[in-house]
Amino acid sequence: MTERELIEFVTSQRWYASKTRDVSHSQIVDRAVLREDEPRLELLLVEIRFDTGTHETYQLLADATLDALTDPRQVRELVSMMRQGIKLPAVDGVVEFAAISGFGGELREARPVGAEQSNTSIVFDEELILKVFRRLEAGVNPELELLRFLTEHGFENIAQLVGWYSYAGRQMDATLGILQQFITGRDGWEHALDTMTEGADEFIASMRRLGEVTGRMHSTLGSDPHDPSFCPEETSAESLGLLSATVDEEIESVFLDLPDDVPELEPIRGRGEEVRDRLRQLTNLGGPGRVIRHHGDFHLGQTLWADGDWVILDFEGEPARSLPERRRKRSPLRDVAGMLRSFAYAASASPLLRGVEPPAGWQARAREQFLEGYRATVEQSLVPSGSGMDRLLRVFELEKAVYELRYELNNRPDWVKIPVAGILRMLEDDVPV
Repeated sequence: MTERELIEFVTSQRWYASKTRDVSHSQIVDRAVLREDEPRLELLLVEIRFDTGTHETYQLLADATLDALTDPRQVRELVSMMRQGIKLPAVDGVVEFAAISGFGGELREARPVGAEQSNTSIVFDEELILKVFRRLEAGVNPELELLRFLTEHGFENIAQLVGWYSYAGRQMDATLGILQQFITGRDGWEHALDTMTEGADEFIASMRRLGEVTGRMHSTLGSDPHDPSFCPEETSAESLGLLSATVDEEIESVFLDLPDDVPELEPIRGRGEEVRDRLRQLTNLGGPGRVIRHHGDFHLGQTLWADGDWVILDFEGEPARSLPERRRKRSPLRDVAGMLRSFAYAASASPLLRGVEPPAGWQARAREQFLEGYRATVEQSLVPSGSGMDRLLRVFELEKAVYELRYELNNRPDWVKIPVAGILRMLEDDVPV
């Protein structure tokens, strides 16, 4: 295969991350034969280099084509190697397959999940799902790390981790893929929108349970003082100062560049300094709680309503952040703020997407139920006590709303009113400071 053919194949895939950048060079930087018998299966690590001098590394699984994941025989082979715990040499490294425990017999049916953008997932017999990470970053993927920890510590409200495979070599150490239990249910975002006309009370009542599950997740993630990757750490004055400075800088940047032709911005135009003052008041905390590993991209779309309970999905973290950032310990209230902002989005998106106004007080009631469940369940040492929790939570909500404002201005101007309403709410809320 020529370099040009390699570039054309990778850059044409939906999981390719840099479609607007100019590619200057590509090469296979390592390879491993996973099976020599026909049909042959080979793992390729492909470097895509850009004219800026930077590069990205992608995983290909190749047989006679460059996309062996379309062949059920080949993807079943990956699962079989996990079951056997095989370790195979690459040219400059090693590929290792592992499983947490023994799992079922031979797999029969395999079907791709077609909606994904950044990874490739295959469902086996509606019982297991294999997620293959396409763009690779050096280090352990947070999804493997968190799922393994939660599975081994008995947290049940996830799709349990079954196995994984990884690469270690001169190029990088990286997680290549994970195998999980496959759970069917209703996506939390769609479930919220579907119940706006009928079943709203039941949905809101279930938010208390979601709060409890979230509190238990955070308590579990902060439960092992002997694991340096997961032990909870005290929040320093320096880290709080850094948080405040980062949010302050983002507020200043966004408010300086508000466009003049968006009428939905009028309620907050010229109020950047007021927002920054509010931030400074909110960060006047007493005991700020602790920092732990957390979900990192928590919202209704990362949940599943299945068999009368909530399942939490997708522990990779925010895709735009680097892997070291996604693995960083943060306040668990950052996840809580993400879910609260998701309620605001669902209430505002219902008229836009479904033509249905949410029932009166829907967002406030969802927030109340979720927070009641969370407060009753989370390990108290992880979060600030009393009104300190309310203040720090508002800091993270403000951070999220300002991020949303920038995003919507760049991508969905019709949705700008949602983060605007969130910023206004935080200016006007009577939160003890």
